[in-house]
Amino acid sequence: MARRSDIMLKGYERAPHRSLLKADGFTDIELNRPIIAIANSANDIVPGHIHLKTLVEAVKAGIYMAGGTPVEFNTIAVDDGIAMGHLGMHYSLPSRENIADAVEIMISAHPVDGLVILPACDKIVPGMMMAAARVNIPTIMISGGPMLAGRYRGTDIDLAKTFEGVGKYISGDISEDELLEIENISCPSCGSCSGMYSANSINCISEVLGLSLPGNGTMPAPLSARVRLAKIAGMKIVDLIEKNIKPRDILTLDAFKNAICADMAMGCSTNTVLHLLAIAQEAKVDLNLDMFNEISDKVPDLCSFSPVGPYHLQDLDEAGGMMALLNEVDKLGILNRDCVTVTGKTIYENYKDAKVYRREVIRPVDDPYYPKGGLSVLKGNIAPYGSVLKQSGVDESMNYFVGKARVFDSEEESLKAIFNKQIQKGDVIVIRYEGPAGGPGMKEMLQPTSAIAGMGLDKDVALITDGRFSGATRGLSIGHISPEAYVGGLIGLIEEGDKIEIDVNKKTINLLVDDETINERKKNFKPKEPKITTGYLARYSKMVDQAHKGAVLKS
Repeated sequence: MARRSDIMLKGYERAPHRSLLKADGFTDIELNRPIIAIANSANDIVPGHIHLKTLVEAVKAGIYMAGGTPVEFNTIAVDDGIAMGHLGMHYSLPSRENIADAVEIMISAHPVDGLVILPACDKIVPGMMMAAARVNIPTIMISGGPMLAGRYRGTDIDLAKTFEGVGKYISGDISEDELLEIENISCPSCGSCSGMYSANSINCISEVLGLSLPGNGTMPAPLSARVRLAKIAGMKIVDLIEKNIKPRDILTLDAFKNAICADMAMGCSTNTVLHLLAIAQEAKVDLNLDMFNEISDKVPDLCSFSPVGPYHLQDLDEAGGMMALLNEVDKLGILNRDCVTVTGKTIYENYKDAKVYRREVIRPVDDPYYPKGGLSVLKGNIAPYGSVLKQSGVDESMNYFVGKARVFDSEEESLKAIFNKQIQKGDVIVIRYEGPAGGPGMKEMLQPTSAIAGMGLDKDVALITDGRFSGATRGLSIGHISPEAYVGGLIGLIEEGDKIEIDVNKKTINLLVDDETINERKKNFKPKEPKITTGYLARYSKMVDQAHKGAVLKS
């Protein structure tokens, strides 16, 4: 059978190509096997990636065991937590596009037979999945896995508690020594932060999409079981090449609908909406925001993971993992059972025998934590194209909220007001000019939401933004408002003191200002320029699409 790598390896005219590969140390025997690229994102900065150097060796071993030849290259990786609250956060979401482009470049320039993607954290996972769909050669994903939870005075904690601890310290609820104690133990191991944040959300969803093996999203990063899974992934890619199973065979509309079902049942990060839309575009699948609401109304939230509840990814793993969750969701009769996966079996064959071992972690469909899905899309005059809310993280008392607008043209301005205790009960914090183009980069707003929660205002204050939120965010926090202020969205016309109405049950968000006044404001409206106008972000700002389209670069 002809292989993709034949075009760089076969025939007398490819003697120079083989010569260069032999300079790398490859033998004729290795060059006659399937050539499999490994896109590794290891670095010494990101805790989710520091152990990928070990996992990549396991992947290589698996490839060799199955008769293939591995070739490794690397991509960048940004740590959202470390980038938070300063210039660095502008670069987080744009790095997703850089990673997708880098993988495409390497795979297109060097025609290998298969691909293993090895990500871990927030934007690296969807970036590599986007690339897999774009290049469409046999691909499997094995991620770095979740971090273990920390233990603070007998209770499991994680990074969100450190962010919220800053607010508690400012309010005088904890001492500086207590904050330091939390800081020292909230992130106790390698891996992506242990709650159901953005990275863990999309890693779990990758199992449901069918692009990774069962266990990929939940096996804790430090366990030897993940090394074994990496070896199996290395072996499995050779099988996928032989069977010619490609990402677009797996990433169908039905698979994306299954993924949204799981998303809703777990109460995942709002960022999954942005990333699923982006991956779907690369897979040539027509996915839109309305589909999220349709499924959210049918699938209840069966889980209560941090930051909303007490459980972490290691608890989900112990409870039976994603396949056990799917087996429970299957009782609703809405999963598409016949979707192809990298196991070579259908998704139903993967989950049909899985059992739930901890019912407090995965509840029955008739006794959920929340009656609807974890996420919802809100629309109205502020967000005619949509906005995203983690509704399972909202206190019931806030399901209908009318508040006074407190307007800030950057995250930094809002933080000053919050830390100086200028935000009062009944306020709606409006953070604008943080969208994909206007930010640029659509920054995460974990610091403001964590400070609000830490100061005990999360049941009295709402926050809306054309930026986005970390998976560690909870409360009435509405992001991804589209269109953004920079392109003339109504969020740019909100003035201090305006009334804003949010109805979680009706899925609406509206500015309570008459049309005549709004039209008058439009006449004088001139958007602010992006905060960064040079380098990569300047190019990104000119090319990026709006959030309701996944904030991908326009072709």
